[in-house]
Amino acid sequence: MLLMLAAYLAAAVGAPLAVRWLGRRAFLLLALLPAAGLVWALRWTRDVLDGDGPVETTRWVPHLEMSLSFRLDTLGWLMALLVTGVGALVFVYSSGYFSKKAAGLGRFAGVLTAFAGSMLGLVTTDDMLLLYVFWELTTVTSYLLIGHYSDRKASRRAAMQAIVVTTFGGLAMLVGLIILGESAGTYRISEVVANPPSGTAVTVAVVLLLVGALTKSALVPFHFWLPSAMAAPTPVSAYLHAAAMVKAGVYLVARFAPGFAELGAWRAIVLTAGAWTLVHGGYRALRQYDLKLVLAFGTVSQLGLLVLLVGSGSRAAALAGLAMIGAHAMFKAALFLTVGVVDAATGTRDLRRLEGVGRALPVTATVGALATASMIGLPPFAGYVAKEAAIEALLHDAGTLVGGLVLAAVAVGSALTVAYGLRFWLGAFGPRVVGAVPLPEPDDGRWPPLTVSRPSVLLVAPAGLLAVLGLAAALVPTLGEELLSPHAAGYPGEAGHLTLWSGVGPALGLTVAILAAGALLFWQRARVEHWQHRIPIRVDADLVYRRMMRRLDDFAADVTGLTQRGSLPFYLGTILIVLVLLDGSALLGDAPPLSEWRAWDTPVQLIAGGITAAAAVLAARARRRLKAILLSGVSGYGMSALFLLYGAPDLALTQVLVETVTLIVLVLVLRRLPPYFSVRPLAGSRWVRLGIGVAAGLVVGAFAVLAPQARTEPPVSADFPEQAYVYGGGKNVVNVTLVDIRAWDTMG
Repeated sequence: MLLMLAAYLAAAVGAPLAVRWLGRRAFLLLALLPAAGLVWALRWTRDVLDGDGPVETTRWVPHLEMSLSFRLDTLGWLMALLVTGVGALVFVYSSGYFSKKAAGLGRFAGVLTAFAGSMLGLVTTDDMLLLYVFWELTTVTSYLLIGHYSDRKASRRAAMQAIVVTTFGGLAMLVGLIILGESAGTYRISEVVANPPSGTAVTVAVVLLLVGALTKSALVPFHFWLPSAMAAPTPVSAYLHAAAMVKAGVYLVARFAPGFAELGAWRAIVLTAGAWTLVHGGYRALRQYDLKLVLAFGTVSQLGLLVLLVGSGSRAAALAGLAMIGAHAMFKAALFLTVGVVDAATGTRDLRRLEGVGRALPVTATVGALATASMIGLPPFAGYVAKEAAIEALLHDAGTLVGGLVLAAVAVGSALTVAYGLRFWLGAFGPRVVGAVPLPEPDDGRWPPLTVSRPSVLLVAPAGLLAVLGLAAALVPTLGEELLSPHAAGYPGEAGHLTLWSGVGPALGLTVAILAAGALLFWQRARVEHWQHRIPIRVDADLVYRRMMRRLDDFAADVTGLTQRGSLPFYLGTILIVLVLLDGSALLGDAPPLSEWRAWDTPVQLIAGGITAAAAVLAARARRRLKAILLSGVSGYGMSALFLLYGAPDLALTQVLVETVTLIVLVLVLRRLPPYFSVRPLAGSRWVRLGIGVAAGLVVGAFAVLAPQARTEPPVSADFPEQAYVYGGGKNVVNVTLVDIRAWDTMG
């Protein structure tokens, strides 16, 4: 696995050169890498099924017990198939999507390859800290991919919004992972899930973990970044927002659910956020006219369903959730790619302009129909098999209040899925315009007549293959159950089943009711759109985000205007005030008594110290620049004398050299400055500065006197001689301390 990731890294670095030599055909060459990853994952299918998947561990940071640990189990295997399989098709699609002279194609190819490798590492790693590393790599690379069209304001804004939201969640997740790892005594994911720790700290860690999952998978209230990210090129939408990046949060929930789904906080967050997102996303999808936005809000809705299923803690629901993860990746990626075909062929994605496209593009329309049928849950498609299993599992728990509410949310969300699925396909390929609200006329007159060009086979074939796979997978449900059951077995409860026909019963009846309700919503779309526009959304998460960012910018400007005044005395005074208040407050506590305090060891020290202090005071009062510089030098030489009296000749020599060089440089500079300081501070300001200086001096002096008597552990300086020789490789302790040990201290 580590070798595979190294290959992705090498390909990402070499991708710009490949594009320079081969043009957009380089994407076909790069597609071989995820295709090889797909073959690699398929090769391990039997071993993964037997619980004997590959495990690799390479020491990374031994002192911190960090290692590059990778493990391929059922969940990782499923996600690896999606990341590599869909990734290979997206690379092929990209070779036909971009024009020959598209700007930034080399950069796009490199970043897309890096993202694919990061995503593969994320779903196969068995170390929590390494999981975070890959998590943030996907965040950064997705930011670059979403903002690919950097000359467009919408792209830049969407990219910034995505990275701000997902980075916030990533940092919260990091804190949760650290708390969890320290509580469990290990950072191995498999060990933490197998033997989960408990306690208040673990509950906090789990909540932080879920914050990361919710932000990454665009669940309410963090859902707003995903629709905005539709400003990205279509290959990015198909890969990141259908099969890869947004699945990372779902993967995180599925990975830790077997160990923590029984926690009350876990169930409250997962069930509430999942159900709310499922319904809200479906409702918002019915308001959209851009085909890509219909799919975007539909993706938000489906992600809510996925998190709800894999995080509910039920074995049967988990099996349905895993099946839905695979089905969703296939039909949603196919639909995004289909939108790209329609956009390339017609020049628009607005369903209020699209009319009769299905007659001009029958193959594309068929591909879209297959994928849409899987999305809305029609038999015999993978989406139907997964959703039927989900309904069957949820009906089992519908006797409780929570179970009943969850089932109701899934039923409503599924009906909305049927409605916006019909809206999507008939809006894109139907014989008549679907939108009830007419498209506003442009300022320069009527819209030009819609023309449809013939799309490249490189655009249609990847979408077609994914749509057909969604049909083929449904024809072998028992194989899917056999492959996915090992992970679901880690959940409590009765086992679920994947089947095309489960007989006449409540699940089938509810499925028929869902399909009928969704069809009715679409049939009454004029009334639905009318009521949706009559009832505005009271709380717009995107608007809330923009206002928060605007307030944050204003606050930053106010703080900067207050603190960054361009005055060095103000900066130094602020630092010293903080020193006096924070460090000085420590002296008010249990300060040790002055039992062994000595003013000096020899009278010579008193003389050297007096000269140093007197020179510093006179330098502060000097009006002439040269006089102030010379007195500062005298103060420095006095400090050198103190070093010498304490038995540190090397340190004293260093201080003398520094003072001498500094003095020479300053004297040379003074030749070009007036002899006197031109501006004197006001009397009130002088007294304030004097007070700050005296207070800082007293605090530092008090600490210097009291700190040695407050020591509870042996000083680290006792180890300097040995460490200077062993690690520093030098016999002069002072030199090694100044050069090496100070550097170690600075780096932490």
